[in-house]
Amino acid sequence: MARKDFGKVRSLWPEWMLVAFHPFRALTSTAGAFRDDLAPVSETSDAHLNALRAQVDQLAATWPFALVALIAAPALLWYGAFNLDRLDLLSGIELRGSIGVGLGIFALALLKIPALAEASPHAHIRAMTLIGAAIAVLLFSLLGISAKFPASTVQLAAFVAIFATIVILVVVLHPARAATIGFAAALVGTITLQNGFGMASGVAFAFLLCLSVATYRLARLDRSAAGNRGAAEVRGRMAARLVHEFESHTTGWFWQTDSHGRLIYLSDKVAQELNTSDTLAIGEMLTALFRMDSASPETERTLAFHLSSRTAFSNYSVRPASTGKLERWWSISGRPTVDDLGRFQGFVGSGSDLTERRRADAEITRLALFDSLTGLANRQRMRLSLDQMLNQPSGTYRATSLLLLDLDRFKAVNDTMGHQSGDALLKQVGQRLQRAVGEAGLVGRLGGDEFQVVLPSEANRERLTDLGRSIIAALSQPYFIDGSSVTIGCSIGIAIAPEHGRDAETLIRNADLALYAAKADGRGIHRFFREELLVGAQSRKQLEDDLRHALAQDQFHVAYQPVVSTKTERIVGYEALIRWDHPTRGAISPAEFVPVAEDCGLIEAIGEWVLRTACTEAATWPRDIRVAVNVSPIQFANPALPAVVTSALARSGIAPDRLELEITEGVFLDETASSETMFKMLKGIGVRLALDDFGTGYSSLGYLKKAPFDKIKIDQSFVRGATIAGNRNAAIIGAIVTLADTLGMETTAEGVEGQDEIALIRELGCSHIQGYVYGKPARAAEVVKQLAAAGGMATASGYRVSRAPRHSMIRNARITAGDVVGDIRIRNMSSTGAMIDGIDVDPDAIGLEIMIELLEEQMFPATIRWATDGKAGLEFAQHFNLERLNPQTASAQMPSARRSA
Repeated sequence: MARKDFGKVRSLWPEWMLVAFHPFRALTSTAGAFRDDLAPVSETSDAHLNALRAQVDQLAATWPFALVALIAAPALLWYGAFNLDRLDLLSGIELRGSIGVGLGIFALALLKIPALAEASPHAHIRAMTLIGAAIAVLLFSLLGISAKFPASTVQLAAFVAIFATIVILVVVLHPARAATIGFAAALVGTITLQNGFGMASGVAFAFLLCLSVATYRLARLDRSAAGNRGAAEVRGRMAARLVHEFESHTTGWFWQTDSHGRLIYLSDKVAQELNTSDTLAIGEMLTALFRMDSASPETERTLAFHLSSRTAFSNYSVRPASTGKLERWWSISGRPTVDDLGRFQGFVGSGSDLTERRRADAEITRLALFDSLTGLANRQRMRLSLDQMLNQPSGTYRATSLLLLDLDRFKAVNDTMGHQSGDALLKQVGQRLQRAVGEAGLVGRLGGDEFQVVLPSEANRERLTDLGRSIIAALSQPYFIDGSSVTIGCSIGIAIAPEHGRDAETLIRNADLALYAAKADGRGIHRFFREELLVGAQSRKQLEDDLRHALAQDQFHVAYQPVVSTKTERIVGYEALIRWDHPTRGAISPAEFVPVAEDCGLIEAIGEWVLRTACTEAATWPRDIRVAVNVSPIQFANPALPAVVTSALARSGIAPDRLELEITEGVFLDETASSETMFKMLKGIGVRLALDDFGTGYSSLGYLKKAPFDKIKIDQSFVRGATIAGNRNAAIIGAIVTLADTLGMETTAEGVEGQDEIALIRELGCSHIQGYVYGKPARAAEVVKQLAAAGGMATASGYRVSRAPRHSMIRNARITAGDVVGDIRIRNMSSTGAMIDGIDVDPDAIGLEIMIELLEEQMFPATIRWATDGKAGLEFAQHFNLERLNPQTASAQMPSARRSA
């Protein structure tokens, strides 16, 4: 850098001058170095820095001439006096003083070269200006001496030099340059007028020519500097417009403080949001306008800490310092700035508006932790709260009571009045339950008609008994729904920690056992957990042993249910469903043995067997047909899962994108880094991921931003009743579809059974349908036949949900299915169908044709359309005239032996 700048200065005077005054090279180069150090700043700084750069350019080129003139002037006057043979003219005090001052300034400049080399450009300018002023004063004193010369030509030369100095001072506006060229002009005029043209006048003319050329060069530098300043101003205005456009049309903005932390710039839009203006905000302390968000994870190191310690910070969440302002959030970043000498100048930074993102996050959190219908805590929040209470150190909060509530006869309200009335009833139940519990505990809704209450620091059975009775009494009072009076009941199971369990899982299980005991003892009562309730564990142990034997003896098989595109009605894939044919019990529902398999540690082995079998059998299907396999949370938590998936794909030979792994929301209960790692590893293999039973368990809207799902499977509970006018399920399905579309995910509606549900699902934009409406699960061989026979197209065969008015009743009847005969109860009935209970119906029996005895010794054909919790829905083959029923034959009401759904 120094050589380049010295070369530029070097072009302004002859080589002999540089050689003669070699000590000035370092100083000249240093001035040029300062000029280049300012170059990067001047590209983005204001006009002041550009002017400073131009002045340093001029100093680098001119100050050696000023020092040369200061030494040469007395010497040339000596020469003039000697030629005139008037050495007495040099005896005055002016000449001796000027020579002394000149040599002193010159010596001082040489001695201060190192100090000046380290000084700032401002210091250079101030020093050279003072030197230039001293030179000008001495020059005029020398001209005064020349005025004493007797010859009139000398006096004329003096006046010409003075006039030239004034002109040049006006033209070049630089004292050192004016003094140098003014003295040269006076010297040339004096020598020429006294001696005529000769050796002395030739040297003087050459010196004047050299200085004139340098002056011309410097004038060009002045014009160039002026142009640079103009360009810099244009760039500055352009930058200001860009900043204004950026701040006006985006969420970003800028700020700047001085060294004391006072704002010297703040975006006008942010100032307006703070109910002030950018003018009023200037001079305010940054911490007086903004405060750290208490919910921000960066609160360990505050904004004031970074400002005082002069350290950079990034993405700090802040809010208005005044609590009376509107709810606003910003993310700000900043870094300290220094000048050329490393002195702290303040902070510069940027910010962005987080308000909408914070509000969206708050809504996601609310949906994830609260039940959307009742506003109570949902299953996830209740579980997290219970875990927190149980994990407290031994002491006051270690004793915790858990109440599980189930509404009696709620299903009847849903069936007779519709789901909309059922939803209104659940809202009122939640309100009464909150009033009954008050501040004593946390109330939540787990789903359906199940509620939960967690009571910290409560283990007194008498108080729990009183609370249980008051809850049952409050919930058993009549409700008014759509102008009708509705009465329901409530059963409660109670478990106390640590007596009945030291962890949430055990406590919930034991409270559930107590709840079943309450319902078995007549409903409308409460029961505490007791050890005798664990007798049922013996049957579970037998089931566990049978499961191990079944896995070893290949008693399992895989059935496949089609997944159909809503647009084309073409089969795009199948879901693999495990089935168990028990040697003595027959078909056992997965709902019964899968929880046991999870508890006893067999679910991973069973899940791996299902995965390998599904991949192997899918290899015989067309290449565009996918297969979906369920992965339990236990399997998902196993680090070996990616290796199992890779092995199954390699052995079967199917493409990774043909395999879809269905993962339930339970995997989000314990959010850890291992979960994110598992997602990445599975996506790295190339398989598809689907979120199963969305919305029924631990609502995970917040996790959809992180988990790389390809599909969301909408649980059948949202499909049920969606076609009924006023039911909110359709709106929920639409919201889920919109959410999935925004995130680039497909959607599958599960459990579709009615043909009118197909039209609704298609209208809501769901991409796929799965359910009995397109067929029951079938074995792999049957799948191949289905695909070959229909060319991959699916045919809907379900019923329509719309039904005739139903009449509640309890009537004994008999059904026959082949050689099997069974007694049942009719709970409600219409001209097109009936709801029955008193018999367990396997889900695979849906679609089975039976005969039902509606009148004595008269059998009527019907088809099983749905089955759940010991109840089933029948569709008559022909309309039945209800007037044919004899009311006197109706039996007395009998209590249901099973828990309502």
